[in-house]
Order: sequence, then C-alpha cells, then structure tokens
Amino acid sequence: MKFDPTVITSHLAELLSGFGVTLTSWVAGVVIGIAIGFLIAVLQVFFGPIVRAVLRAYIELIRGTPFLVQLFLLYYGGPSFGLELDPMPAGIIGLGIYGSAYFAEVFRSGFESVPRGHLEAAECLGLTRWQSVVRVQAPQMLVIILPALVNMIIVLSKETAVLSIVTVPELTFVLTGIGSATFAFVETLLMLCVCYLALVELTSRAGQWAESRVGRFLMR
Repeated sequence: MKFDPTVITSHLAELLSGFGVTLTSWVAGVVIGIAIGFLIAVLQVFFGPIVRAVLRAYIELIRGTPFLVQLFLLYYGGPSFGLELDPMPAGIIGLGIYGSAYFAEVFRSGFESVPRGHLEAAECLGLTRWQSVVRVQAPQMLVIILPALVNMIIVLSKETAVLSIVTVPELTFVLTGIGSATFAFVETLLMLCVCYLALVELTSRAGQWAESRVGRFLMR
C-alpha cells in the first residue's frame, strides 16, 4: 500500500480539534504543576522536618510510579472514593499532579542554589523570611532553573499522549482513531510524530529565547 497523504488532508478538522485539545490539556497541566510544585518548594523552605518529610513522601510517590498508573487510579479508581471526573478534567488534573513533583524538585534545587550570604544580607536589611523568598531567592533561582523548567515543560507536552488511554480526544486519540478506521497507520503515526516534534521544537526555541533575554538582562 502506497503512502497516501489524503488520509490526513481529508481529516484536517479532526486533526486540528485534537491538536487544540492537546494544547489545552498541556498548558493547563503545566500551570497546575508549576503552581503546586512552587507551593511544595516554598513549604519545604518555611516548615520543619515533619512537613518536609510528608512532602518528600509525596514527591517520591509521584516520581516513583508511572504516569499511566496514576491516571488510571484517578479516572477509574476515583469513583471508589466519591471522585467522578470526566476524561478531560481527569487528564488535566493527572498531568498537573504528575508534573508537580518534578517542578517541586526543580524549584527546590533553585532555592538551594541561592548563596546563603544573600539571605543573610536580606535579613540584615530587615526583610522578613517571606520577603527574602519573594525579593531575593525567587528572582535568582528562576534564572538558574530556566533550562530545567523548559525541559520539564517539554516532557509534559509528550505525556499528553497518555491521556488518550482515558479517551481524552487529544491528538494521539484522534490520529489512532483515524488510523484504525482507514488502516493508514503509517500516515497517521508519521503525522503524530511531526505534530509532537513541531510542538517540542517551538517550546525549545521559546526557552532558548527566554534564556538569551535573561542572559542579556544579567549582563546589564
């Protein structure tokens, strides 16, 4: 059977719809993951060993189990605990929770990379611990962790493919459905690779642009 590009062109509307769902779930998952991850990192800075131990257990649990298993537990196991979610919200929440553990580690390493002397200087100036975090630690650590942050965002963009398992109508779900209906698996899988490659490349370019802007700002 010859390569037939019309399989893709004749399903452009479905393809664009799936791509839109992929972008929506990815962006929402990243926002949730960054918010929770930053909160965890800040709590580790402010609170004592008991709270840090609980947060560490959460991080190790999320990082130590596959995203697919976590998504299954959330979507199919949730009703057993009174939590019934539609596929899209379940996918976004699952993606956010999965990413939060990794973002928390990125932020934690960023906080720890700020020299202790800077915090002592802020304390001498009369800044509170929270003011030191906001005005001293956060700006410096954001510059340091930017490459790792972009890398994790890219990883989450590819993890959106797993959402098809719980019938989220994203790009993978749509294209595998088209492939099953038309038996054009080569065309649909190649298109899937191209779409994700484009998404990753654009994100990588945006990250490089952000790094160059930050570099020029620091050189002023």
